[in-house]
Amino acid sequence: MLYKRVLLAVDLTDESIKVANKAATLCSSLGAELIIVHVIESLNYAYGGDVPIDITDIQKQLQDTAKERMSILQEQLDINIAETCVTQGGIESEIHRIAEEKQVDLITVGSHGRHGLALLLGSTANGVLHGAPCDVLAVRVQKEQ
Repeated sequence: MLYKRVLLAVDLTDESIKVANKAATLCSSLGAELIIVHVIESLNYAYGGDVPIDITDIQKQLQDTAKERMSILQEQLDINIAETCVTQGGIESEIHRIAEEKQVDLITVGSHGRHGLALLLGSTANGVLHGAPCDVLAVRVQKEQ
């Protein structure tokens, strides 16, 4: 079997279900396990170091909201999900870390493809591709007009 474990990295926007459905269909057809991850970018990381205020409550709120949205996403999928994970840190590095830790064969990400030099993939998908310990599938996502 080509892919036994698939890691689906989602941003939990409304478009996430499109990417999730593709990953679920792929897993169903291959008999692969699906692991879903969402990374909350740490505010310290996003702003390059020290934030001069206590952000503990904000981070907790982001975590709670992400877990709620992850549950909704899980309910929308017609597949058994092996595991879900909401984590915090640098998006690409956390996805790489979890992919290695869970020994996945494929990382699936959504690609908006709208940003400057990363026009083909989108900045996050491009970052995941470089340094990934396995294959990466970028699923094209477009907002409804």
